[in-house]
Amino acid sequence: MNLYEKSAISLARYMYYVAGIAIVAMMLLTCADVALRLFRKPIPGTYELVCYLGAVAASFAMAHTSVERGHVAVSFLVDIFPKRIQGVIESLTGLVGISLFAVLAWRSFRYALLLKAGGEVSQTIQLPFYPFVFGLGFASLGVCLVLLVELGRSARKAVGK
Repeated sequence: MNLYEKSAISLARYMYYVAGIAIVAMMLLTCADVALRLFRKPIPGTYELVCYLGAVAASFAMAHTSVERGHVAVSFLVDIFPKRIQGVIESLTGLVGISLFAVLAWRSFRYALLLKAGGEVSQTIQLPFYPFVFGLGFASLGVCLVLLVELGRSARKAVGK
């Protein structure tokens, strides 16, 4: 495993930790809000914060899921082909995945800049939207890096190395 592969996998692991922290924060916030509602002191903006944290959890877990190959794959048809053909098919699907996540990252960054310029904030606690959209763009770039590593493996498989 070369330095690029190690770096991409390490980045995916750190992003996964961020996703885990977001899930724990969602749980703690929800539990605290429920407990405080018993005393008629709910936490303002809990729903908004849980939604934001859910977006962080989902987006930052994507790269690690790609590393672990935890996504849904229909491979029963591909498995009947020779290894080289499998490598070609995996390379093509990898290129499509990289393209999609690159576009998602690009559009997320553009949208975040628009939100920042427009001063868009949430209704209840006035929290700005743009950092979370930037996070989605960053997470999408992380997926692109992981998919590039997978593309390299698939390409080596396609040429028989």
